[in-house]
Amino acid sequence: MQYQAQLTPWIVYLVESETLRNPVSRFRRRNDADAYIKVLRNTKPDSDFLVEFDSASFAKKVKVAEPALA
Repeated sequence: MQYQAQLTPWIVYLVESETLRNPVSRFRRRNDADAYIKVLRNTKPDSDFLVEFDSASFAKKVKVAEPALA
């Protein structure tokens, strides 16, 4: 799923509490995510939504070289 996540790095979350966020949808562009939030706020005015960039999908796993034994 990492490649798919790189294609759509902007995530819209439904904020249920300070510690609980449920992902609603992913988008390729920030302005698409913002437009979707406007639609969600019109349909669910009592809910709180958040747009966030998923930087973890771009994090590369790097192998750390082991120190050479003398």
